[in-house]
Amino acid sequence: MRCNRSTAAVLSGVLLSAAVALDAGAQERKFPVKPIRMLVPFSTGSQTDILARWTGEKMTQNWGQQIVVDNRPSAGGTIASEYVLAANPDGHTLLMVSTGHAGNATLYSKLSYDTVRDFAGVSRVASVPNLLVVAPSLGVKSVKELIALAKSKQGTFNFSSAGIGSGTQINGEMFKLAAGFDATHVPYKGAPESLNETMAGRVEFCFTPILVAAGQVKAGRVVALAVSTATRSPMFPNLPTVAEAGLPGFEYDQWYGLLVSAKTPRPVVDMLNREVVRILSLADMKERLLSQGATPAPTTPEEFDAFIRTEVKRFAKVLIAAGARIN
Repeated sequence: MRCNRSTAAVLSGVLLSAAVALDAGAQERKFPVKPIRMLVPFSTGSQTDILARWTGEKMTQNWGQQIVVDNRPSAGGTIASEYVLAANPDGHTLLMVSTGHAGNATLYSKLSYDTVRDFAGVSRVASVPNLLVVAPSLGVKSVKELIALAKSKQGTFNFSSAGIGSGTQINGEMFKLAAGFDATHVPYKGAPESLNETMAGRVEFCFTPILVAAGQVKAGRVVALAVSTATRSPMFPNLPTVAEAGLPGFEYDQWYGLLVSAKTPRPVVDMLNREVVRILSLADMKERLLSQGATPAPTTPEEFDAFIRTEVKRFAKVLIAAGARIN
């Protein structure tokens, strides 16, 4: 049977589409074929680390391949990011990031990668309030008292964070700008270390993920003044938001999510996304997150990519205004 050129073109297109679909299906069936390494830019016990281990545990149970959590607490997450981009982009190397990932695009003048272009979003994982905390020895009981004390000690006030470029640094810089006082940023390897230094009174205040600080707050070892988000946390319903406590309009969401190299095959990205969304829909995972003050926040890969682009622009304004820059 003869066919004209247009018919042949249509048939060729159909066969090509079928081949692509078969290839995508084959990629999915083969994934994962070995243990998956999940890079965490902060120390063991940090919020990022905890979420990575909880997510990895569920992946291991479902896929039968071990998820190895690899902590690389250095340079605000840039070392972990570089490791992921240097690895084979086959989906077996993941990066659990937090808010600071979006801030690094502005904070570091010489990054070896493009924060937006070189990574592909898998899914946002969780949204977590930060707690504004001080040591009991500081004698401060409210946000207004903290701001008044900071203004009376301009140039000698300090705040700690989970590291240069971390979300907790960005949160602290936003607070300084909104409140109109100066304070020196003191970076540590992770949120637990930052909290310990504040608790000991060696720095005046810090913002720290609620999951990291909750136990110390309840034990009375550190005083929580407010939550960073626009709404109160069910975990501490009597604790005001920063906006309620004296800075109207203030809002900061400490988010977390999974990324891969942008060179990762799309079928693999989609499979990873479906797995993360499945995990976040599990009743026991929801309960575990909510009991620790975290809210599941699954997205499509496209939604997470768009969200990161927006956050890069938003944090650029904060960091530039604060004069935070690393050459």
